[in-house]
Amino acid sequence: MSETRVPLPMQPGQPECCDYEYERQGTCNLFVACEPLAGKRYLQVTEQRTKVDFARFIRDLVDVYYPTAEKLVLVMDNLNTHTLAALYEVFAPAEARRLIEKLELHYTPKHGSWLNMAEIEFSVLTRQCLDRRIGSRTELEQEVAAWQAKRNGLAVGINWRFTTADARIKLKHL
Repeated sequence: MSETRVPLPMQPGQPECCDYEYERQGTCNLFVACEPLAGKRYLQVTEQRTKVDFARFIRDLVDVYYPTAEKLVLVMDNLNTHTLAALYEVFAPAEARRLIEKLELHYTPKHGSWLNMAEIEFSVLTRQCLDRRIGSRTELEQEVAAWQAKRNGLAVGINWRFTTADARIKLKHL
């Protein structure tokens, strides 16, 4: 991100003034996995949102973050890259199979992102960390890592108030 106009510096009793216009320097993707009851979340910044990026994130979940887990239960949206086939496209068959055997996948309904706790984490991340201009991917990675470390250190869980009764009402038409 580059400013198109030089910000006006702070003055006594006045904040710094920045113009709303800026030169966009590109975009990044964020993957998140959260363990709501333990208050843990793991984020990864990637250049794009491809099957390769997804497969590598899944491998990190299995091998780096949960290496002793027998099974990881993942609740995900229906994005076309979020498939087990992506693992076979990226890794050798034996490696893909090893990872898949550690996974149990559940997909949210097509228009049910409100069911996905990762969306709650993204909302908090946006309000607490990404509420300003981020100048580079490196800066984004540092900011996200610091936010993740702080939240994980505090073991901030998700107080998800959606009940079974709510689900029956909301999902009745499905």
